[in-house]
Amino acid sequence: MANSSWDERYSSSRFYYGINPNQFYKENLVRLKPGKILLPAEGEGRNAVFAAKLGWQVFAFDSSRVAREKALKLAAENGVKIDYRLLSYDEVDFTPESFDAIALIYAHNPNREHVHKKMVQQLKPGGIIIIEGFSKDQLNFNSGGPKNKDLLFSVDELKNDFFELQSVMVWEEIVELSEGDGHKGKASVVRLIGEK
Repeated sequence: MANSSWDERYSSSRFYYGINPNQFYKENLVRLKPGKILLPAEGEGRNAVFAAKLGWQVFAFDSSRVAREKALKLAAENGVKIDYRLLSYDEVDFTPESFDAIALIYAHNPNREHVHKKMVQQLKPGGIIIIEGFSKDQLNFNSGGPKNKDLLFSVDELKNDFFELQSVMVWEEIVELSEGDGHKGKASVVRLIGEK
């Protein structure tokens, strides 16, 4: 399942969102004992490679063939292996309750609620979910993200999507992004940490 618009975005030799992991994801992942992690909509591999370097068994997917190729190259350059598949959310068929952690980093999707419920099913009991995405207020900023309000997050939406989790913290925050050319400058984000 290839996606030509994302293939075009990732076609440059430069990494559109940089090669360093997302800061919020990094801060939370280093606190966890490595196990199996799933990274949906992983793009060019910056977060997958970071997890693999920490000793995680990494599974990732994206709809962009170009992104996958760049991610596998980045992994090879860093001496790590990642299992990176070319999939859409609908094609995901991992065994339920098989991941110790799932990270959705700027994984905006028109079927948000359905996707988030599917991710909860993939998480082991006691597993952790980490999310950072743009809030609906991001329309006031020019630092990246979808221009469609329906694709952006609110605290209440994420609370509702993940109500099944044992514990969940969700909040909105203004941050300064420096993630390649794609995310640069002041931004309004929603962050979530949850445990199943």
